Amino acid sequence: MIFITLEHISAHVSFSLTFVVTLIYWGSLVYKSEELSNSGGKGMIVTCICITGVLVTRSLYSGHLPLSNLYESFMFLSWTSSMIHIVIEVRGQDAWWLGAITAPSAMLTHGFATLGLPDKMQQSAMLVPALQSHWLMMHVSMILLSYGTLLCGSLSSIAFLVITSQINQKIFINVKNSFFFNKNGNSHDQEKKELKHTFCLSFINYRKWLFTNQLDQLSYRAIGLGFSLLTIGILSGAVWANEAWGSYWSWDPKETWALITWIIFAIYLHTRINRGWKGEKPAIVASLGFILVWTCYLGVDLLGIGLHSYGWLI
Repeated sequence: MIFITLEHISAHVSFSLTFVVTLIYWGSLVYKSEELSNSGGKGMIVTCICITGVLVTRSLYSGHLPLSNLYESFMFLSWTSSMIHIVIEVRGQDAWWLGAITAPSAMLTHGFATLGLPDKMQQSAMLVPALQSHWLMMHVSMILLSYGTLLCGSLSSIAFLVITSQINQKIFINVKNSFFFNKNGNSHDQEKKELKHTFCLSFINYRKWLFTNQLDQLSYRAIGLGFSLLTIGILSGAVWANEAWGSYWSWDPKETWALITWIIFAIYLHTRINRGWKGEKPAIVASLGFILVWTCYLGVDLLGIGLHSYGWLI
């Protein structure tokens, strides 16, 4: 009973922290402050500790790894988002904006697990015979770690596309206005004002270009890591399926969508490594991968389709 109480306390505290940390990092996007960034970083560390407490206490009283249902997998996904943030910060990279991606991801997945799922789906239960295997930790943990990492990389690509579209729009408007004023004949003072305004815009756009370059690099590295984890997860799942069901691959809906997701991110990495693509084109592919990850992870589960579903909607 005490473990269940500790789990509930840790879950509520960690969700409150993710909400506060999200507000802090969103505020740092508007008003860049080192104090805000440091507070957000410390908040993410405490959040990760609290979510770890949720997973540990649940494993203690359930007697198995907390990876057996949708609630536990979402909590693990939230933990993954916080861990990604901490690892990147520990490496000393200048990514003060990273929390604006990882903190909301941790908050939304945590909130869906604790507030969106029915109470029955949040309760721990005995593992079914198919899940009573040493492959549970290997397969499920690799898959969930890959989902968290791929989602982080895909969100970075989406942010990249949004910011670059704004930069291109501002440049287009600035060039258009300059052409209009020059055509109508400006005075010398007016031209100086326009030149100063153009310089300010160029400086702002240069800072945004550096920001988008960081987003592009983060997306590439996160997707590269996530793709490797997804590959390990699919291979270990195939071995486990052969032990449990007598077949390495049965074209179950979950397996099919996992393969489609793997192919999309393989295309992304192929275009980056072999074709040398950077910027918008691979970012569009990664954005498509964001939809596919959620379809594979959540869509199949909630519809209750196939052998890998938790069932909810039907």
